[in-house]
Formats: sequence, structure tokens, C-alpha cells
Amino acid sequence: MASSGMVGTSFLLLLLGILHRCSCEGSATPRTSDKGKAKDEGLMSHERVKRGWVWNQFFVVEEYTGTEPLYVGKIHSDSDEGDGTIKYTISGEGAGTIFIIDEITGDIHATERLDREEKTFYTLRAQARDRLSDLPLEPESEFVIKVQDINDSEPKFLEGPYIGSVAELSPIGTSVMKVTASDADDPTYGSSARVVYSVLEGEKFFTVDNQTGVILTAVPDLDRETQDRYELVVKATDMAGQMGGLSGSTTVTIVITDVNDSPPRFPQKMYQFSVSEGAPVGTPVGRVMATDADMGENTDMSYLITDEEGGELFRVTTDGDTQEAIITIRKPLDFESKRTHNVVVEAVNKHADPRFVDLGSFRDQTIVRVTVTDSDEPPVFQPAEGAVMEVQEDARLGALVGIVTAMDPDMENAPVRYSIDRGTDQEKIFNIDAVTGTITLGKILDRETAGWHNITVAAVEADNPLMASQSSVSIRILDVNDNPPELATPYEASICEDAKPGQLIHTISVVDRDEPQSGHRFYFTLAPEAANNRHFTLWDVKDNTAGIRTQRTGFNRQEQNVYLLPILVVDSGPPALSSTGTLTIHVCGCDTEGAIQSCNATAYAISASLSPGALIALLVCILILIVLVLLILTLKRHRKGQRMTEDEEDMRDNVIKYNDEGGGEQDTQAYDMSALRNLYDFPEVKSAEAGPDLRTLPQWIQSHAAGDGGAADFSLFKGYIRKKVEQADADLSVPPYDSFQTYAFEGSSSPALSLSSIHTLSTTSEQDFSYLSDWGPRFRQLAGFYSLGPPEEEGS
Repeated sequence: MASSGMVGTSFLLLLLGILHRCSCEGSATPRTSDKGKAKDEGLMSHERVKRGWVWNQFFVVEEYTGTEPLYVGKIHSDSDEGDGTIKYTISGEGAGTIFIIDEITGDIHATERLDREEKTFYTLRAQARDRLSDLPLEPESEFVIKVQDINDSEPKFLEGPYIGSVAELSPIGTSVMKVTASDADDPTYGSSARVVYSVLEGEKFFTVDNQTGVILTAVPDLDRETQDRYELVVKATDMAGQMGGLSGSTTVTIVITDVNDSPPRFPQKMYQFSVSEGAPVGTPVGRVMATDADMGENTDMSYLITDEEGGELFRVTTDGDTQEAIITIRKPLDFESKRTHNVVVEAVNKHADPRFVDLGSFRDQTIVRVTVTDSDEPPVFQPAEGAVMEVQEDARLGALVGIVTAMDPDMENAPVRYSIDRGTDQEKIFNIDAVTGTITLGKILDRETAGWHNITVAAVEADNPLMASQSSVSIRILDVNDNPPELATPYEASICEDAKPGQLIHTISVVDRDEPQSGHRFYFTLAPEAANNRHFTLWDVKDNTAGIRTQRTGFNRQEQNVYLLPILVVDSGPPALSSTGTLTIHVCGCDTEGAIQSCNATAYAISASLSPGALIALLVCILILIVLVLLILTLKRHRKGQRMTEDEEDMRDNVIKYNDEGGGEQDTQAYDMSALRNLYDFPEVKSAEAGPDLRTLPQWIQSHAAGDGGAADFSLFKGYIRKKVEQADADLSVPPYDSFQTYAFEGSSSPALSLSSIHTLSTTSEQDFSYLSDWGPRFRQLAGFYSLGPPEEEGS
């Protein structure tokens, strides 16, 4: 403010000097009586170009907190004589809102609090006008008002929090990572943006370069096996760390990576196993394992037998999955020769690091005592008081839980068989190898359902099942993170309509069925669908609770009275699991003391729902499908009616061929034999040449057969067939095409004998069938079969 006032004063003095010079020149103007000289001098005065404005930059300090408008500066025209006839105006950025001008004096003031980090300068234009005519007296000129910086922005770590790593046992001064803080103040003005770094927490193990922000190790003995990560708090201070500077901080997690600095170690100096002397070569005797505090491939190891005697009788191999030493029989064992064998097993690291050879030998030894049993007593478990085993909750089916060992103390050393008492394991969660006593998983485990399992293992001699013993095995299920965290209860909260921004309205907590050894650590955040809401924010308190704060001023129940805020909760794992719970926030009316008076119950979900446009599109699709189905059904019905009409109009001639012989009298399916059995039922033919009544044919046959001794007159058949032909020719309903009919009925003791043409040709009958030729073209072919003369050649 002081600098602006000084600048304005200097401008005013400069302008006054110019005005004084102009007035002196004006006083030198000649009188009007000397016309020629006055005219010449007048022409000269019009040709001079006078400077009407004197400009410089104006400055104004940011974040001014005074109650009165801040004076910026003054503009003045050399044509202003102070009589108020000139009006000063400004235009441009902030003119009339941020900056105002006194139309008479030209004084410029700032009416609002300015922030250099938002805008560094403002460009305006000044104009001097005649107050009466509002015509410009001078050309419009441009000037700049710069916002002068103050230290009002603290340094911020834009990329924090940070995660870095460094190998264990690194020397002092090893670079870990670099952190960078930014300051929004003007770096060209003072030290407001000059940042220095320091360590607030963790300075015992790490330091930071105060100029560059590079984090370095401060001790040489960082041990991952002792502590595998460190949490640092790094602070950045502006003003080069001087008093009054602003600061910001961030957290830095440094993970200590592993090196092969730990040798393998056997948990026990001796392991005991027993085996029957009758066990075949290759039978596993037992498993031992050395532990290594390192990680990854640094834990890979191999096993070997160092003593000569043990190497002759036993072989050791390494299980690539479990890193266990599997001891098997190399040669047959003899109980009578030696009952106990001490085998020295050595574990060696595969990937030794030469940098750490001075730390000691990277190998370890243990003794595996193998007892050769020979007895017929009940097997004895080792240990006798029962075994305690541990298995991970997420172990796969068939995974190894542990090994129980029992031996027969008798001289016979009978082999032992193992089994699980299913009364103690009714769900068959565990299986046991009957020979080796290896307990494996038969079902998936769930620690949250049962953390311990107590089973009874039985061992019997293979040759004598009466020799049996039992031992209890306690199996502890080790927890893994397989249950996501959940909100402790269905949360509901209330908020007053006149709530202020940043007001804490509720605190939430979480429950988790898992029990990690290092304790619970939960992280809270808003679900992705609610991350951009403008109503509430989530504050992670870092103590496994979180607070809900308001983000805006005031709520309106009439517009919305319930908010559903989805909250995502993540545990520390590993692996990290998460779940989403919903906090119901009711907007309520409150009294002046903040006590809730009433709440409505209309729900509103922050998450997106199906838009009206999508619903309309869905309904249109359904309508189109319905129309298509109706159209298809209509077309099918139309085609069916058209086919029926075409079938009815099909009047084409049909040729029906009868080329099969009937089945005789027994065939009642192909032909209706009743027509031939009742000859008297044929209708009469009334004509001038009508012969005897056809109804008397059966009686005539019977009378003549009785009177003449069976010799019938075939002239009657001749008349019968003729009448049938005439009847067929006179019948208008007979189709106009040839038809072949078979008459296979002969009757009992028929004087006509067989009507078959084949049978007739084969006989020596001299009967004359020439009359068949007189019956017309229908019987021409039949007459040819019975003609006595030579047959006609084909084609005649």
C-alpha cells in the first residue's frame, strides 16, 4: 500500500510539472492585436505534438485486509485545469468491480482482496472525456496494475505420500528417493517460494538434503529381519527456513528390501524318526526343514548328509515346494545289526552373497536319529503327550499339515498303520497317510468357523490290529486375510438444514472377522460413484475410524431430505480386501440450539440411476418386437389360407394304378369282399335287352348244380358280365379312365372253377371264349388270353 501511494505521488508531481510547463508556454502566446505574428505562432502551436499522459506501472499488495478501498494510484491529463470539466474513466480487466476511479480526481482504488496466485496483473485502459459533451479529450491509453506477492502459500507435496525402498545393510548416505514440494508464491520476489527440507519423524535412521529433498540413510545397520519398513515425516518450509516461513509435510514409507545376510538354521539340533527294518528301499523316513529369515530366492537351500555311515544307508533330497529335507532309505535296514542310526544333515544356502561372508558360515547342521523298530507291542507316538500343528487358513487341498510318528517298541518291529478317529473328525477335514503318518487337508479350512481342531490319530500294527494306540493332535489354523471389513452397524446420521461447511456430523467404525497378528488397520474413502459429490467429505482419522463432514453451506429438505453416501473401506491385507457400506444421512429441521425437531423419509441415492431417455428407448424396443411378432403370425395365417384355396382348385386328372393282387378271402383289409359274397344285391339294369334277373343267379347255380350234377351253363356268366359292362358304361359317376379290378372270390364248389387266366391257360379245356371279343375294347386283352388261335404278335 505504501509503495502504491509513493508511485501515485510521484506521478502526480510529474504531472504537475508538465502542467506548469504547459502554462508557461501558453503565457508566451502573443496578443490578438498582432494578427500576423499571432497567426504564425498559432500555426506553430497546432503543429506541436504534446504528451497528454504520463504512465508507469501501478502496484498493489495482495491479500489486503483493510476495511477501506486500497489506493492504487492516480491518472491525470495535462488538459485538466481542475475546474471539474474533465471526467476520467477506466475499462478493461476488473474495471468497475475490482478497480474504481474517481471521475474528478482520477484516483484509482481497489475494492476487493486480490490474490497473486490467481492473477498476477490486470490490464486496463484510461480515457479522459469532456463532462458535458462526453467526447474524448485524449486518445485512450493502456496501463497495467501488478499484484505484489506476499508469503501466503505454504509448500505442498503434490505427489505424496511417497513409497521408496532401500536394501538392508546399505552404507550411510545411500540415496533412497527424492521428494519435491511446490510453493505457489512468486519465485522471483523475495524468498517466499524458496523451500528447504527437514525430517520430523524417523531422523534417527534417515536424513534429507535440505536443498534437493533427497532422502539418505543415516545408519549402516538397517536390518530387514528386525524391521522391514520405516515411516518418515518430511517437512518443507519456505522463506528458506527463516522465522515466519510457512511449511507443509508428507509421509514417506521406506521398505527395506532383503539381501542374503541370514544363514539357514535348524529349529532343533536333533530330529527323531522310526522305521521298520522291513521298509523297502526308497521309503521316506521323515522330513526336516531349516529356516531362513531371508526372503525369496535367498531362502533357497540344499541338503546333504555329511557322515559316511548315514550316507550309506540313507539318502536326502530337497522338496522344491516346501524346502524340506526328505530322508529316505537307501539300503535295507537290519534291526538285529543296529537299532539306532544318527544321520548328520547339513543345510546350505544356494545363493550365498560374497559381501556378507564375514558374517559367518551360511550353513547349519542337525542330527536325524532313525530308530529301527522290531516289536509287537502297541505303537508308541512321539511325542507321547500329543502333537500341536499349525496350518495356514488358505492351504490348498492335500496340503501338508504335519506328521505324526508312532513306532512299535517290540523286537518284531511290526509296521504301523495310521488312521484318524472319525468320531473326532466327522466332517473329514483331515486325511492321514496310513504309512507315513502325514496329515493333509481333505477340505478347505475357515479359521473364522473353527480356529482349532482336535483330532485323535490311531496307530495299529499291520500284522496285529489288536495292537493299537491313540494320540491327540491339536491343529491350529493360522489366520489369513480372507474377510473384507464391514461397517460396524447399518449407519444412519442426521444433519440440520443450516449446517456449516466442515461440520463433523458422524463418526464411523469398522469390524473385521480376521485377526491379523500385527493388528487391524483400515482405510476409508468414498466409493467411486460418490467421489465427486458436492455435499459431504470423508475424513480418515487414522485410528480405524472416519468422520463425515459437510462440504457446503445449508441443505433444503424440500429439495432433498435423504442422502445415501456409499463408503469404501479397505483393510491392510495382505491381500487388501474392501467392502462398500452406505451411510444414510437425513436432512432435518433443527431449533436454534441445533436439536433435531423433525425429519422426512424420502430417499435419494448419490449413485446414478436409469435415465428417462434410456427407459423410453427400452419401451420402444419392446413395442417393435411385439409388432414384428404380430406381423409374422398374420403372414403365416394368410399363406395357410392361400394353400387351402389352391388345393381346392386342383382339378387335374388322376391316374390310379391297381397292380396288386388281393390276399384272397382271408384278406379283409385290402378289399371289401361282401360285394362278391352277396351277388343279389347288385342293382337291376332296365333295358329292352335285359336278360334274367340278376338276383336269381345264386339260386340258379344251386338248382343246376343239384340237377345236372355240377355242370353249369356259362352263358349265364356271359350275360352277367355283359350287364355289368352296360351298367358301368351307363353310370355317369364312373371316372373317365381305365380301371383294373380283381375278382378273387371263387366260393365253395363253384361250377365256374377258377377265374384266373393263368390257371385257364394251363388246362386242356376246349371251351370257346370267342364271345369275349364282342364285349368291346374293354375285354379285348382278355379275349386274346383265351383265343384258341395263335397269339397276336406284339405291335400288331
